[in-house]
Amino acid sequence: MTLVRCADASRTFGRGDQAVVAVHGCTCEVEDGARVAIMGSSGSGKSTLLHLMAGLELPTGGAVTWPDLGDSPVERSRDIAVVFQGPSLLPALTVAENVALAAVLTGTDEAEAGERAVVAMESVGVAGLADQLADTLSGGQSQRVAIARALALRPRLLLADEPTGQLDAETGGHVLDVLIAAAEESGAALVVTTHDAAVARRLAEHWQMNDGRLVVPTREGVA
Repeated sequence: MTLVRCADASRTFGRGDQAVVAVHGCTCEVEDGARVAIMGSSGSGKSTLLHLMAGLELPTGGAVTWPDLGDSPVERSRDIAVVFQGPSLLPALTVAENVALAAVLTGTDEAEAGERAVVAMESVGVAGLADQLADTLSGGQSQRVAIARALALRPRLLLADEPTGQLDAETGGHVLDVLIAAAEESGAALVVTTHDAAVARRLAEHWQMNDGRLVVPTREGVA
C-alpha cells in the first residue's frame, strides 16, 4: 500500500528574481512498512521534500498524494507524524502534556490521549520524566520526547528530519535506536533525512538529494 506519492513534485519559494527552487520535480513513493533514508547536504532540499510528504508544504508544481491515508488533511493528520530537527516542544508544558498534545489536537479524546502518552513515553524510555517541564530537558531527552509525541498519534507514516543532527554521536545513536525500535514496534513506515552515512546505513533504502533533485535507486540499483 502506498502511503505517500510524489509525482514530479516541486517547491519554489519566492517569485521572480528572488525565486528559489528547493525541490525540482521529485518522483517517489513510500510504501507501508518502508525504511528510507534521504541523504543530502545542508540546503539540498531534503527537509523541504519531507515537508511535502507530510503535507506541511504544498507543491508549486506536480502533485503529492496520499493514496492509502485518506483524502482530507484532517484524516492525514492522524496518520502522519513528524519529528523535527530543532526544538519542537512547548517549554511551559510538562513532558506528559507535550506527548499527549498532538493526539488531542487531531481529535483524540483527552483521556485516551493521556493513555497513549503513557505508553509512548514508556516505549522510548522517558516515563520517568513525565512531570518535568520541557525546558529542563537535555537535547537527547527532548528528541526522545518528540519521538514519543509522534508515536502517541499512532501514525502509519513517521517522518524524521535530521533527528540526530544537533546531537553528539553517542546521544544521536541512542535517539536513532529509539526511533527505529519505535517504528518497528508500531509498524509505521519510517523516512529519515540525514547527512550522516552512519545513520543512513541503519535503514534499508537510501535516496539521495542533490541541489533539490532526488535520485531514487531502482531495485536493480540503477537510478
